[in-house]
Amino acid sequence: MIEFRIHKQSTRSRARLGSLTTPHGTFETPAFVPVATQATVKTLTSEQALAAGSQLLIANTFHLHLKPSEDIVAGGGGLHQFMQWPRPLMTDSGGFQVFSLGFGRDHGVGKMLSEKRDEVIALGQQPSRINITERGVMFTSPVDGAKIYLDPKKSIDIQQKLGADIMFAFDEATSPVADKSYTRESLARTHRWAQESLAAKTSDQALFGIVQGGKFKELRLASARTIGGIPFDGFGIGGEYGNDKKTMLAIIKIVIDELPSAKPRHLLGIGHLEDIPQIIKAGVDTFDCIVPTHYARHGTAFANLGGRAALALRNFSGAKFGKVSHHRLDLTKRQFLTDQSPLDAACSCAVCKTYTRAYISHLVRAKEVTGLQLLTFHNLYFFNAYVTRLREQIRHEKI
Repeated sequence: MIEFRIHKQSTRSRARLGSLTTPHGTFETPAFVPVATQATVKTLTSEQALAAGSQLLIANTFHLHLKPSEDIVAGGGGLHQFMQWPRPLMTDSGGFQVFSLGFGRDHGVGKMLSEKRDEVIALGQQPSRINITERGVMFTSPVDGAKIYLDPKKSIDIQQKLGADIMFAFDEATSPVADKSYTRESLARTHRWAQESLAAKTSDQALFGIVQGGKFKELRLASARTIGGIPFDGFGIGGEYGNDKKTMLAIIKIVIDELPSAKPRHLLGIGHLEDIPQIIKAGVDTFDCIVPTHYARHGTAFANLGGRAALALRNFSGAKFGKVSHHRLDLTKRQFLTDQSPLDAACSCAVCKTYTRAYISHLVRAKEVTGLQLLTFHNLYFFNAYVTRLREQIRHEKI
């Protein structure tokens, strides 16, 4: 089980400082949760993920079911021992894969639309590669084409065998091109699955329910009230959030205002640097995102801007924080081969203390995996340090 404590509520926003105690230790909130999809933060060892300041990780139920299987993980002592991670762990439910391997793949869309799309998912439509029923979902394995069935009971069974400290209820994450009629029916299904997930739980692991409802504020409000009224240990906010960040923040605030304030709130799959101060000010306690590792694998490092912007970052000053306080370095570019400076002179991570942009650029351009490892470590450290500074802002009533 878990124990969540709120130590300070900001008087300037919904932001709050807290701590969440699990069987594998206590971490401070707000907290960034790095993604360890297949029981690893890509390119890093568990020791390196810990050294980069990570307080907890989230692993992927669906992919671990495929490879190596929950039974093999359980036979290895559970996920913590299997991956040699001594700190808290979350596992998602497989609900996001209902979207990503379904309508998301069909239409080539993510959680938010970068441009207007002509596709509309109406009531009664089905994805081409999976079949969504009232009881569960039949997938076609992306590994070998085998049929894989997930429902609330199966999802919870897998997660209990994996043994993470915090599990999530099985749900359907909807597409940003789903219309209101489809989203309403999907939401009713998700609410039934939430109750079934809770009924299926037999372990002492914590279980979070997930609020859905897409970009429709009326449905989000209804979902927050329904899920918030079920005795979960905490709550996730999932799905798609509309076509712009303004709508996303409005939806998050609507949901948070309806959820029980004494329990933790986790935002699923959102965490670009420019989003982080805003979602924390909205009252989010934990959030996961692939941004630091995804960008690293494409040769990109995050760094503080120089001059006044860097000073603003250090001093936590105002609106500029999170908007112009960082930039991205594309180490695939030839210009960095002669740059003998660190990735970020203001960063105290081991990579910035040891290696130059020139060396890392060489590794990336030569397609050496070490280059991706160094970038991943730096980016993860950068994100964790960024959130640490935001916690200090809350503590000192800056946000």
